[in-house]
Amino acid sequence: MSSICLKSLLRASRSIAKVNSIANAHGPWSKVTTCTIHRRTLSSVAADDASLPLKGFKVLDMTRVLAGPYCTQILGDLGAEVIKVEHPTKGDDTRQWGPPYAQYKEGSGKEGPGESAYFLAVNRNKKSLGLSFQHKSGVDILHKLAEESDILVENYLPGTLKKYGMDYETLRTINPRLIYASITGYGQTGPYSNRAGYDVMIEAEMGLMHITGSRDGPPVKVGVAVTDLTTGLYTSNSIMAAIISRSRTGRGQHIDVALSDCQVATLANIASSCLISGEKDQGRWGTAHPSIVPYRSYSTIDGDILFGGGNDRLFGLICDGLGQPGWKTNPKFSINTERVANRVELDESIEAITKTKTTQEWLDIYEGSGLPYAAVNDVQDTLNHKHVLARGMVKKMKHDSCGPIKMVNTPVKYSESKPSIRTVPPMLGQHTDEVLREVLGLSEKDIAALKAEGAVK
Repeated sequence: MSSICLKSLLRASRSIAKVNSIANAHGPWSKVTTCTIHRRTLSSVAADDASLPLKGFKVLDMTRVLAGPYCTQILGDLGAEVIKVEHPTKGDDTRQWGPPYAQYKEGSGKEGPGESAYFLAVNRNKKSLGLSFQHKSGVDILHKLAEESDILVENYLPGTLKKYGMDYETLRTINPRLIYASITGYGQTGPYSNRAGYDVMIEAEMGLMHITGSRDGPPVKVGVAVTDLTTGLYTSNSIMAAIISRSRTGRGQHIDVALSDCQVATLANIASSCLISGEKDQGRWGTAHPSIVPYRSYSTIDGDILFGGGNDRLFGLICDGLGQPGWKTNPKFSINTERVANRVELDESIEAITKTKTTQEWLDIYEGSGLPYAAVNDVQDTLNHKHVLARGMVKKMKHDSCGPIKMVNTPVKYSESKPSIRTVPPMLGQHTDEVLREVLGLSEKDIAALKAEGAVK
């Protein structure tokens, strides 16, 4: 790194240290506790817009693919400033995971197929910093960013970041208030801790795939990478709990999150049944429920409809809609234990009737009945569903290089706070200059020198 860059980083470091000393003197959750350097001014959570709960918190995002980016996107939706560190030429792996791509518009000056739909799904509300770990200058920049960050999230194999001095034990000496979350396939400890693991491997090894699929068919993976997503949710939730803990102790902590642990945890009642009974699980049930009947999808003339007969009253509503009120008093069907014992007969009888009408006709029949029921929709139908649209779950955003794009919105509605999509997923290295200039205080000459040596892009 040039001497100019080093001097600039040292100046920024001294300013950050001064802010930290003020924060420590005032104690946790004071007005200056979460101060950060930004545009060479101090900002505090106390003065921020309450519509964004995490505004004022700075996140250093060193994740890629799905679980980690999903976690940091949630933090970004809630208002945190997320700086996404990417390989300067390749970027996040998922930038190449297509088709489909949102094609670059004519005149954008961009080459290639466009921005991948996969990357666009989990990287909104972030700033992209193209940076190489292979250059000492790049590592120095990471250290300075970590020094002033509230949260760091990474998903490298255990021990990988230690050689760069980016492990928790090193960074906690630089920034004792840092909340450091590590997402891995199998965790930081245990016999499998050094194994790489994508979602589907965890689904298979940790029981989910065994209980997913049709009754007589082979095990199948869930249609979306649910283990990655639940891990991202667990991690974001844990980070926010650590923020509350830090408000009391003044200290950050290391959060060790494993896809394998999260998958075991989300086996929920199925795992509990095995633990209590000591028996093997009941295998695959398709859309059916092992201990409730009727509770599955049934074929119609043009699709499928799902009924949820979770108790005897709801079963009665199904009977009325099917034109079979006598089933309610039939000894073979009148209570759930008998319906489970006579599952095959009842399911066949129901489907013989549902096949006589279209899905929409059945939807009309059960409208307003109080029965839990639903059509089995494909994803395109889901995204155009009147209820989905009424709830604001699809939002159109302007992408400078691709034009208008549609995105799935943040799902939780607050009475006061306003999580939102404020910026579309960034182009690779789109914010490199901004981060170096406005967060670290580097000059244009410093930035040009870093680019010339290949440390940033």
